[in-house]
Amino acid sequence: MVFSFFKKLPEKMAAKPAAVFRSGERSAGAPGGDHASGARNPEDASDASGDARNTNDSATDFNDFDFSNSLRDMQVDTEIGPIDADVEQVATLYADGHDAAARALLEDAVRVHRYGPGERLWLMLFDFYLLTGQKAAFEALASDYAQCFGQCSPGWRAGARHAVVARTVGNVTFKGALAGNNDAAFRALQQAIEKNPVLRLDLSKVDEIDAAGCGRLLFQLQKARKARREIEVLGGDKLRRQLESRVRAGRAVDGDCWLLLLDLYQAQGEQQCFEDLAIDYAVSFEISPPSWEERRVAAPAPSPAPAAEERAMVEAYVAQGDIKGARFADLAAYIEVHNPVFIDCANLARIDFISAGALLNVLSSARRAGKHIIFRHPNHLVAELFGIVGLGAVADIVPADN
Repeated sequence: MVFSFFKKLPEKMAAKPAAVFRSGERSAGAPGGDHASGARNPEDASDASGDARNTNDSATDFNDFDFSNSLRDMQVDTEIGPIDADVEQVATLYADGHDAAARALLEDAVRVHRYGPGERLWLMLFDFYLLTGQKAAFEALASDYAQCFGQCSPGWRAGARHAVVARTVGNVTFKGALAGNNDAAFRALQQAIEKNPVLRLDLSKVDEIDAAGCGRLLFQLQKARKARREIEVLGGDKLRRQLESRVRAGRAVDGDCWLLLLDLYQAQGEQQCFEDLAIDYAVSFEISPPSWEERRVAAPAPSPAPAAEERAMVEAYVAQGDIKGARFADLAAYIEVHNPVFIDCANLARIDFISAGALLNVLSSARRAGKHIIFRHPNHLVAELFGIVGLGAVADIVPADN
């Protein structure tokens, strides 16, 4: 079923109620269950004089749509098959948190739809059982599935129920110069650190540094470590070259640049570089340098210039848990510096209808700007909702492999 969201019809269309109708209502004059098959075509809905051309609104334009309204107020095309109808009803019930109703409808549906196209409903029920920790029901369904579809059933994934509360992995790009007066960038970094236990900090856009900026960054990194935050620095090689150009043995200036460079060597596991610089620091400033910490050695850094798609795979925007009432302001910042845009949904348990609509707004703008958008591994309940709101028109949706 495809939901089409329309603005209020002009007054002069009041005499033509058969052109557009709401879910659950019959069109005036439409016999039996025939709901005016051409009603969704704006050309058919207008008369010879060309009235009501403005009904041809984009199906992906949510700017004037009030997501707080219930689904019964939406105008929909009801000429769909029973499988599609069940799929869409389950997806919307689940998105709104009506788990008992969604489960009952799914369990009834799989008893009826026991052939090819009905597999969508079976996969949704598998994911429902998995997300709600119902292993016995899952295994019983797996046995029936193998008999009906003649192939191996999905397997139970231990711990999958708890995957949705995994750590949030955030992304933040440091914008502008790494300078002491760049308050906006440091404020954004501090907010990202507070929000995300694991954070990917992209410094590849930094093209200018000063000692004060290095000191502020070093302070935030050290503070984050004390708070048991994990920060992965991207673009570290570029920053390393900038720092190395500012430090000179025997010159006791730009001390914070020295200390940030030592911290970067530590994070990259460059012990020899660290020790050489530590000796120069001690001689130049006549104070003891920081000590090497073996426990802080990071995994080998990726190559300095990976392909764009490889970077995007590593730096995917992560959506997880139960998302409700989100507006995805942070996603816009991620999109700005990434193409393709990968949205990792592997640990996304649920997203409500309001959030899905907001997501469509953000991604529609990105698609118009030429971005390639890919949803990675949403469960089948979420993937079907994405299709309902129209996200399939702006992005590739690759459901989880059961």
